Amino acid sequence: MTTSLKVPPATRRPALFWASVLCVGALVLVPLWMLLGNPAVLRGHPLLPALLVTAVVVGLLWAVLLWRRRRASRKRSALRAAGAWAGRVAVLALVAMLVWLNPFAYQQGAVATGTSPKASVAEELTAIVMRPEGAPATKGLVFYPGARVEARAYVDILKPAVDAGVLVVILKTPLNLSLLDGNQARGAMVAHPEISTWTVGGHSLGGVSAGSFALSNRDVDGLLLYASYPLDSMRDRTGLRVLSISGSEDGLSTPGKIDASRELLPRDAAFVEVQGGNHAFFGDYGPQPGDGEPGVGRDVAQGQITAATVAFLTGIEGG
Repeated sequence: MTTSLKVPPATRRPALFWASVLCVGALVLVPLWMLLGNPAVLRGHPLLPALLVTAVVVGLLWAVLLWRRRRASRKRSALRAAGAWAGRVAVLALVAMLVWLNPFAYQQGAVATGTSPKASVAEELTAIVMRPEGAPATKGLVFYPGARVEARAYVDILKPAVDAGVLVVILKTPLNLSLLDGNQARGAMVAHPEISTWTVGGHSLGGVSAGSFALSNRDVDGLLLYASYPLDSMRDRTGLRVLSISGSEDGLSTPGKIDASRELLPRDAAFVEVQGGNHAFFGDYGPQPGDGEPGVGRDVAQGQITAATVAFLTGIEGG
């Protein structure tokens, strides 16, 4: 009499089980890698760290559930199996989105001068506030960072404006995407009632948000665009001074796009093109995918950007 050996059902692992293991690993390891490996995550708006911690907790709970059911044999209908697979694909897509949201961290820039004797820098939960020392400021700038760029990346390039007597508030935007809260500048303006002349500005996507805010808020006196342009026409927005600073080698906000924005901005808008400058030179966060190759040193380009910025901000008078 021959006996055939059968593999116990508990040792069989369907493909869906291993897909679950992959999801658990992704939910736990990827957020931990972002939280521990990129200091910009914890220094930014609290929404991203909250999402990452939530993902880790969900992953750990799922791991416990998998462990408890490791010996159970579950049969699913074709419809339930398709739903289970779709859910796991959605989880992996969510993790991929979190990876994409990993921000560009601050890297000390060419115009960094350490702690300026004329400015104090205070880091708040959703903003970085830079105040000039001495007489109280009457002019202010609220600045929206570019997409996925840490707010600290603009401290050095905007410090000369603070030294010139301008209050600067750099927003920490939700998930480092300014379009998720385009009205965030209002909170900064309300928090500083001593400022009588306000400019809003932004880099790249942040400039889009700044333009939309300036268009719908008549108490904004100036608009400062770094390698950016508005989505809607601002031709009829009276009483608004505009400065658009761009780079001739920008691979993202290309010279062609900047030139086309002339038809959207007020007729008296001023344009400054930094010869040899690229997209990433408007902040201090290192190279950016898709950008052009610079034809000039970062220090030279940022010197021109800061000079144009200071002249513009100090020359605006409230309406």
